[in-house]
Amino acid sequence: MNNSATTTSSSTIRPDWLTDAAWPYPVQRMAGCAGTISYTDVGTGPVLLFVHTGMWSILWRDVIDGLRDRFRCVTLDSPGCGLSDAAGRVDLTIAADAVDAVVRRLDLADLTLVVHDLGAPVALEAASRWPERVAALVVVNGFGWRPSGPMFRSMLAMMGNPVMREFDALTGWLPRASSSRFGVGRRWKRSTRKVFRRGVRRSQRRSFHRYMAAARRHDFTRIDAVVRTLANRPMMTIFGKRNDPLRFQPKWKQRFPSATQLTVPTGYHFPMCDDPALVVSSIARWHTEQLPPRG
Repeated sequence: MNNSATTTSSSTIRPDWLTDAAWPYPVQRMAGCAGTISYTDVGTGPVLLFVHTGMWSILWRDVIDGLRDRFRCVTLDSPGCGLSDAAGRVDLTIAADAVDAVVRRLDLADLTLVVHDLGAPVALEAASRWPERVAALVVVNGFGWRPSGPMFRSMLAMMGNPVMREFDALTGWLPRASSSRFGVGRRWKRSTRKVFRRGVRRSQRRSFHRYMAAARRHDFTRIDAVVRTLANRPMMTIFGKRNDPLRFQPKWKQRFPSATQLTVPTGYHFPMCDDPALVVSSIARWHTEQLPPRG
């Protein structure tokens, strides 16, 4: 296991294409075994740690904007994604090392993991190292178990295929499709969609597909164990009504019978972008009910 907690530096960085309008938050960098990781830490209050792997943190922009007056919102780009560099290969363990490094660097405790897509197994892999720090879990269109079944495994195999990876690296079809109204761009201005695509450049596109391939072969032993450990913690799932073909939301309910489940009526794969106001109000209300302020 990489000891990603041994970070060596932190500094502020902001590329000239990352406008304040697109990302109105400070960006910090820290160096560690997983690579040079970019992260954002804004707001005050109970900690929400936002984790996505494959694209980058701009996916959380509008939700963070709605929650930062009540919560401390922390998010990061996985190695090889967005503003983060990779020290070498990328896989789910490497991405978990980055989450671990940020949590230890900021000494986050009593945190609520807010995870999307591959960010769910990545965050759970990291949480297996410190389950005592996790107060609750919010899963947004994600999974937390070994991929099984022909449809699921075939999808990962297709997206992780080297031919698909290099085709996307050459053409950039995935960030263009992902920035459409059926992806992250439903409520974004054209300028923000352009910034999103700038954060998914050729090397980052290759990382996305390598993460997909890695998910298919990852050892989920520690994830299975931490899911059992966290089974009595408050849990919420948020899925788009138009994008749960593999029935992940019912599977979470099997593992967390008391989970609160939200279906975004017009949502696709990025419900936090489709209806950020609904997601913000739902998380805030659920957190207050399930984790009332102490004292």
